[in-house]
Amino acid sequence: MIALLVITLFSTFILTPNSVPSEAATFDTGDTAWMIVATALVLIMTPGLGFFYGGMVGKKNVISTMLQSFVAMIIVTILWVVIGFSLSFGTSYNGIIGDPTEFFMFQNVNINTAWGTIPFMLFALFQAKFAIITPALITGAFAERVRFWAYILFMVLFILFIYTPLCHMTWHSDGYFFKMGVLDFAGGTVVHMSAGWAALAGAMFLGKRKVQKVNPARITYVLLGTALLWFGWFGFNAGSALASNGLAVQALGTTTVAAAAAGMAWVFMDKILGHKLSAMGACIGTVVGLVAITPAAGFVSIPHAIFIGLFSSVVSNFMVSKFPKGKIDDALDVFACHGVGGMVGMLLTGVFASKAINPAVADQGLIFGESTLFINQLTALVMVSVFAFVGSYFLFFIVNKITPLRVSEDKEELGLDISQHGEYL
Repeated sequence: MIALLVITLFSTFILTPNSVPSEAATFDTGDTAWMIVATALVLIMTPGLGFFYGGMVGKKNVISTMLQSFVAMIIVTILWVVIGFSLSFGTSYNGIIGDPTEFFMFQNVNINTAWGTIPFMLFALFQAKFAIITPALITGAFAERVRFWAYILFMVLFILFIYTPLCHMTWHSDGYFFKMGVLDFAGGTVVHMSAGWAALAGAMFLGKRKVQKVNPARITYVLLGTALLWFGWFGFNAGSALASNGLAVQALGTTTVAAAAAGMAWVFMDKILGHKLSAMGACIGTVVGLVAITPAAGFVSIPHAIFIGLFSSVVSNFMVSKFPKGKIDDALDVFACHGVGGMVGMLLTGVFASKAINPAVADQGLIFGESTLFINQLTALVMVSVFAFVGSYFLFFIVNKITPLRVSEDKEELGLDISQHGEYL
C-alpha cells in the first residue's frame, strides 16, 4: 500500500498526462463498441469462476474460495496499470519481455492512439481482464488450505514473472513464440496452460488437505458459475478478433459448439463408466470445452471445433479419473481440466488451423498436409510447460520463505471463511 502510494504520488510529478482525443483521431465505432462489451464480458468470467469454484468446496471455505477470485480483479487491475501491461506489450527485449518503463502507470496508453481500429487504451484494458482471471484459475488446486495473504503475494509474483513473459512471447509482434509462428488465438498457452501447470506446482508444494473428500457446498453455485463463464467466454474468444467482424462471429461459433460438445461428451463418458449424469459433470465438461477451443477459436471450422470439444472432454475426464489424488491433492482438478484442456487445444490448433478460416495462418495444420505448425505448437507446449511449472514452484518456495503459504491445522479444521476472514455463510 505504501509503495503504491509513493509510486502514484511520484508519477504525478514525472509523468505527463495523456492527451485528450483530437478531432483527427478516428476509430471504427462498431469495433470499439463491441470491444467495450467484450472487455466487460471477460471481466464477468472471474466472479463466474468464483461461483464455479466456490460451489465445489466445503461449506466452511466458500467465501474464502470466492474471494480469491474476486480479489484478483482488485490486485491485478492495479498491477496491470502500473507495470504489467508495459512488461507484456512494451518494446521487446529479445522477444522475452517488454520494456517496463514504456507504458508505466499507463503512460502513453492513450484514447487517441489506435490499436488497429480501436483505441489503444481499450486494447490495454481488454488484455487486463485476461491477466486477472489467470491467477484466479490456479486457486482451485490449493483450495481449503492456503493463507490468503500468501496467495496475494504469489499472485503478484506470478503476474510479473510468469504471466507477462508468456503474454509478451505469444502475443507481441516481436515475441519469441509469435515470430516462431505459434498460434494462440485467445490464451490456451498464456492463460490456461500457465495456470494449469502453476496449479499442479501449488498442489504439490502445499501438500494434501487433512480431509480430501468433502461434499460440494452449493451445486447451484457451480451451475451459475458455469453459465457466467460460458457467457463471458464469448468476449474472451470472439473479442480476441479485436473487431466486430466475421472472424469474431467464427470464434463465437466455435466457442459455442466446442463447449456444448464437451459437456455432452463428459456426461456420456460418466454414463459409460457407470456414474450418474450429474450437474457437476455437465458443468466441468462444458468448461473443459471452452478451455480447449480457446487457442483455436479463430483458426478452425465449426466441425473441427466440435471434435476439439469432444476429444478434450474425453481426455480430461480420463485424467480426472486417473489423477493420483492420494499423492497430489489438486482439490478442484485444475491441472486435469485447465492444464490438460489447454494443451489439447494447443496441439489440435496445430492439426486443424486453416487459412480458409483465417488468412493470418501462415502454416496450416496437419490435416491439410503441413507439419510446421504442429511442430511449432508442440515445441511451445513443452517450453511453456517447463517454464510455468518450474517457475511457479520456485515462486511458491519464495513466498513460503517470506510468509507461510499454508494455514495451520487448527485453522484448516475451522475453515478458511472464519480463520482468514471472520465470515461465514
